[in-house]
Order: sequence, then structure tokens, then C-alpha cells
Amino acid sequence: MDKLPGFRDFFPSPIPKKDQWEFDARAYLFNTWRKTLASYGFKEYDGPPVESLELFTKKSGDEIVGQLYNFEDKGGRAVALRPEMTPTLARMVAGNERQYKKPMKWFSIPQLFRYERKQKGRLREHFQLNADIIGEASVAADAELIALLIDVLKAVGLTADDFVIRLSSRDAWQTFFRERAQEGSDEYTFFQIIDKLERTPPEVAREKLSPLGISLEEVQSFIQEGTPTDELSIILSNLQARGLGEFVKIDYGIIRGLAYYTGVVFEAFDKQGEFRAIAGGGRYNKLIHLISDGKTDLPALGFGMGDVVLVELLRSRGLIPEWPSAVDVFCLIEDESLRPQTLGLIQSLRERGIRTDYSLVPQKASKQFRQATDGKIPYVLNIRKPDEVNAELEVTLKRLSDRSEQTLSIADCPKTISNLLSLSLIHI
Repeated sequence: MDKLPGFRDFFPSPIPKKDQWEFDARAYLFNTWRKTLASYGFKEYDGPPVESLELFTKKSGDEIVGQLYNFEDKGGRAVALRPEMTPTLARMVAGNERQYKKPMKWFSIPQLFRYERKQKGRLREHFQLNADIIGEASVAADAELIALLIDVLKAVGLTADDFVIRLSSRDAWQTFFRERAQEGSDEYTFFQIIDKLERTPPEVAREKLSPLGISLEEVQSFIQEGTPTDELSIILSNLQARGLGEFVKIDYGIIRGLAYYTGVVFEAFDKQGEFRAIAGGGRYNKLIHLISDGKTDLPALGFGMGDVVLVELLRSRGLIPEWPSAVDVFCLIEDESLRPQTLGLIQSLRERGIRTDYSLVPQKASKQFRQATDGKIPYVLNIRKPDEVNAELEVTLKRLSDRSEQTLSIADCPKTISNLLSLSLIHI
């Protein structure tokens, strides 16, 4: 029996086949995300993977239902697996924002589900980093969030040669639309056309724009000029002051098709053009007001970054690290009569946080040693009886990198190994 289409198994390293997904890569990504977000003072939150269907239709309209894993639960409620995290965040904030000082800097790494056609960089489930700032209207928050996005990508080894943040403004596009569109034209339809412009043949785009009274040439000229709004100019200056100016450019080709964006928007792109957008986000100042039925009104902005595209990008650039051994010490048992003493030492090592393994059943010493070397375990030890009668048992500790050995007492062994592991971490 195989997994469902569009879903993934995550195997421990080494993975059985080249095209399979690695749990270690996922853990590395999540740990890097958490470390970077913590450096910006963000706090982690989470919510339920199943929500009321209305929460998502309220934000995105009934058309989103065709993309959802939705069903009626045993209580007769219309529910869905979450396709995105922002509605859950808006619901949580709307009901509890008075308990938190503003701005609220929150992040989450949810697993999300959408019933969509599989394609490169898009599956029917994925994990996504969501980072949001709630309760701050200043453009300084926009700059802070974009800087965070840049640093998240830098933290996994990407450089200005690998990606660029394309920065735009829904406000600028609104002004463009209202100055040129025929009366009665639908603004959201226009935004959808612009959002898909790069993937649409010119003759098709021209035909779609015509009923709105807007020419393709006007749109192309506006994008090419790329004159920054006052808000965008402030953001650029802020990022340049941080030394991050080379990662950002004004590009009105970005508009973000989602209806709830209200101001500055942005997307991170692979400069080589091999992959779809790495991340995207912007201002959504009206969403919390909408979700709360007008009871709470807070400005907000955020971005989302999926794991599928990012891991594929890192693989293509050779930036997936080699994973160290999951074990620090392997305890050989050459003499089965010493198994009880070895188990006692193993327990002492583990209580110190030293990752320790051993053979659960009797095996030849050579086979045990091969298990340690194949697993690239740094240290191997075994308890031995000394030659002298009535002398205390000794521990032989071998470092596999250079085959050096030392003899220890059982009592000194945990502390000595702990110190050795600490030194090896310092030198990495």
C-alpha cells in the first residue's frame, strides 16, 4: 500500500531512494527557522489542523472550497483541513489580543493541505513558515518583516546571487486602476490579471484587460518605470541601512492575487528562474476586522514560506548539509558477563544527555565495531576486566577519527565523555 498522491513520507538518513524526502532535512530547516525567528524576538504559536469551513470561505470566498479537504464531521459541522494559517491566526488574535502587548510578533510552522494538481514545487500537503506582525501600522514593521525573510534565506546558505525580494505595493496598483479603469470595472479582477501577467501570453492579457478600459502597454510601462511609493522608498532605505539593500528591488510585476492584501506586498524569487516563488507576503490590515465580524480592528502583515520549494532549491545548490551521527558513543560488549555493568554505564551516559547506543543482543565484537563505524559514531567504549585480580573494572574509550585510546574508570567515564563532546562542538 502506497501513500496518497501529493503526500510525503519523511525517512531517517540515509534515505532509501534519491527522490524521497529526508526527515533530517526537515528538522534542519525547522531548527534554522526557529533560531532565526528567535533572533528577531518572534514567539511561536500553533492552532488546530481542522477548522470550521466558514473560517476559510469568509476570507477567500466560496471558490476556495474546490481546493480544500473539507467534510462534515460527526457533529454535523462543515469543517476543513487548514489550507493556510493566516485565518487561524486572525481568529486567535481577534479573541485574545487584549492579553498581548503590541506589536505581536508571532510565527508558526504548520502542515497545510490543499487538494490541487501536483506540479513542481507544489504538493497536496506542505509545511510552511508563517511569520506575522500584528498591531503595528508603521512601515518600519514592513521593513522588519522583509529583513527577517532575507535573514531566514541567508541562514540556510543562500546569497544575493541566489534570490531576490521583489517589492511592490497594492496601493500603487489601486491608484493606477482607479485613474484608468472604466466605471464599474472590478478591481479584484484586475489584480488577478496582473498577478498572472508573467505567465499569460500578451494577446490573452490584452484581451482580458480590454473590458476594463486598460491597455497592456499602460500596464507594462507602469511596471518598467518602477517608481517607488513613499512607503517603498522608506523600506528600501531601512534595508540599505542594515546592509541588505542588494537583496531587494522594486518590481510592480508583483501584486499578490489574494484579495485580502492591502498595502506593501513582496515575493522572494530564485534568481536562476528554476523554481516558483520561494516565499510571499504583505500587508493585510482588514483581515482581523473581517474574521471578527468588526469586533477587532488591528493592522497586520506577514509572509509564508513553504518547505517544498525551499528544500528543492537547497538541493539544487548543494546546500543540504551532511548530517552528523545521531549517536555520540557506542558501547561494545565483548564479555557478556559485563552486560549488567555496561547497561548501568549506558544509563549514566544517557542521563547526562550523551546519545548512546549498543547491541541489544550478543554479537561478535567485530560486528558491533562495524555498526559504530558504519554509523560514523565518534566514540566507542567497552568495559574490560583488568589483568590484576580484584582490581576495579576499566573502560577503554576510543575516538574513531584518529583511533586514539584512553583508559578510564567507570565513575569518571560520563564526565570525561561529556567534556570531550563539548570540546568537539567548540572546534566545529
